[in-house]
Amino acid sequence: MNHSQQPEVKPNLITRTLIPENQEAPIHFINGDRVEEKLFYRRNHFTYPHFTSSFYFLPVNGMVHTPKTFSLQEIYSLPSKTIKAVLECSGDKREFFRPRVFGEQWEKGAISQGIWKGVSLRTLLQYTGLLDTAKEIVFEGYDYGERPGSNQIVNYSRSIPIEKALEPDTIIAYEYNNQPIPFKHGFPFRLIVPGWYAMASVKWLKKMTVIDTEFKGPFQAVDYVYYPNKENDNGKYPVTTIHVNSTIQYPLNRQLLDTGMYQIKGIAWTGKGTITKVEISLDSGQTWDPCQLTSTFEKYSWVRWSYQWQAFKKGEYTIKVRATDSEGRVQPAEPFWNRKGYGYNAIDRIQVKVE
Repeated sequence: MNHSQQPEVKPNLITRTLIPENQEAPIHFINGDRVEEKLFYRRNHFTYPHFTSSFYFLPVNGMVHTPKTFSLQEIYSLPSKTIKAVLECSGDKREFFRPRVFGEQWEKGAISQGIWKGVSLRTLLQYTGLLDTAKEIVFEGYDYGERPGSNQIVNYSRSIPIEKALEPDTIIAYEYNNQPIPFKHGFPFRLIVPGWYAMASVKWLKKMTVIDTEFKGPFQAVDYVYYPNKENDNGKYPVTTIHVNSTIQYPLNRQLLDTGMYQIKGIAWTGKGTITKVEISLDSGQTWDPCQLTSTFEKYSWVRWSYQWQAFKKGEYTIKVRATDSEGRVQPAEPFWNRKGYGYNAIDRIQVKVE
């Protein structure tokens, strides 16, 4: 059988939980800048919502001059905006915290990206206006259920501050990679808050409420909060902007390699500014070399990087990679430990053996 007749092999999502469905992207096998829908990671708190009606409306009310309910058609007819943006779960890489923390044990695949098309939130808000007292906008999704530790039924709801809501790149999206957003990723509308961890990008939008206080829903005030202390809540603050980060996609951790030339490659991303530099160490962090950045700089999207390695000496190697962004933020040697395990962004590392 010659090579050309080999059946095609393709990666699949890596399942963490089934109900609700939480699956990782096979990040080591994703090439390019658009993750196809089949391989886009899935993060859910509840089972998928049921839509009882095919007539879809999005009400906007609260601290607005003119409350308004938008139909699907109205939103489609407004001027659109398209952005390429990373969505990264704030629990991405939680598995690597030491001491260990509880929660979904994501490895490196709770991240994906592609092209989102929709309407700037600020465009919608021009039709309702905002009162001077408006402070935050609460986005409620159709997904609901019981939270662990409480027998209350809640919808998934999050708020963002007015300033963030009015940034032109904050959009109500209805397309992903030139197709309607797939049901499992929020059809017909989801919020996309680029630069922030993905818990902010509420799926299956049900309604938007403008408020003049601080939203205290459980996914805002209890979850998605950094708790730096194990014993108490001192020093807690909300999870927002994505930290500067990188992932080695090839070679794989603990891979056995023959001597020879290898292209080490991966991705790097950040929530503020752009990636300016990616460095690699082949001696466990004693010396660092620059990597080549192989994709263009775009705000909100990952850059791909590579490095030619001449692996002619047998032995074990610890390969480390760290990224720097235009804000001067650099991946730390150790992660910022927090009780719920959010925002892991320590220098990425793998070990390989050349035989």
